[in-house]
Amino acid sequence: MQFPSGPGGATLDAPLILEDIPALKREVRALAEERNAVILAHNYQVPEVQDVADYVGDSLGLSRRAAAAGADVIAFCGVHFMAETASILSPDKTVLLPDLEAGCSLADSITADQLRSWKAEHPGAVVVMYVNTTAEVKAETDYCCTSSNAVEVVEHIWREHGDDTEILFGPDMFLGAYVERMTGRRLNVWMGECHVHAGIRPADIARVREDHPGAEFLIHPECGCSTSVMEYVAAGDVDPERTHMLSTSGMLKFAAQSDAETFIVATETGMLHPLEQENPGKEFVPANRAAVCQYMKMITLPKLRDALRDGGPAYTVKVDPEIAARARVPIERMVAI
Repeated sequence: MQFPSGPGGATLDAPLILEDIPALKREVRALAEERNAVILAHNYQVPEVQDVADYVGDSLGLSRRAAAAGADVIAFCGVHFMAETASILSPDKTVLLPDLEAGCSLADSITADQLRSWKAEHPGAVVVMYVNTTAEVKAETDYCCTSSNAVEVVEHIWREHGDDTEILFGPDMFLGAYVERMTGRRLNVWMGECHVHAGIRPADIARVREDHPGAEFLIHPECGCSTSVMEYVAAGDVDPERTHMLSTSGMLKFAAQSDAETFIVATETGMLHPLEQENPGKEFVPANRAAVCQYMKMITLPKLRDALRDGGPAYTVKVDPEIAARARVPIERMVAI
């Protein structure tokens, strides 16, 4: 039997048989203990992978957890740039990615060569790049940022370097537009986008909210596929009433404490799993049901099991030490802010 193709035309794994899942989970946890491995899972991972993880969260938060963990091995269930970030912050640890083909359309929208050319056209400009970028791009960057602190990082640069400082911001054009609107100033913005968040439109959001009157509208500012919604809210294209920009933990806390029964969630649909797990009886509706990152879904329990069991080059992500040293600088600058 032939199964649907994933990104790049690769054939996806056969669906797991329900009876296999508990046994696979036990095997994965046993292998993690045997190898002294910490399992990290991004919010966008399939539920069964989230269930076996030591930590679930956003990419930078997970990498920082990994750096603080006492494990020898980091099994990163996410996409390639996230595993690279873990390697940058934990150079002495083995970082495993269960599928090395799990990429990111946003990270792929700018290369180090393109960034170098852009910098050459704007000598003296300060470069701010979203953490959703490759290690080589980070190595050419002055400051990294997340969706939730991008405005703060940009304002810090103007305070420290002067109001007339030119800023090159990328690669997410929606996040760039949001920062421009919130600061009231122009940036040079790279025209990149995530294929998932590009599909979330104001009309879709208005329709979902009309279908669920009284629902609270939750936007996760650190999830790439919500940056377009942040911009739509800031521009007035989306009604700000009952709209909340919240971190992962903030979403969980808000849902638990709210008297509302229904919540519309603007992010990749994987985030619905932890919300539903911790808030039984409440309904969580995706702002766009098509907001599914196929690259994230390339990570499966069998692949995680194989990575932990077999290790080796087929699963290992290691950033060149010289690039890692340079890439660590913009991350540390962001964290210091």
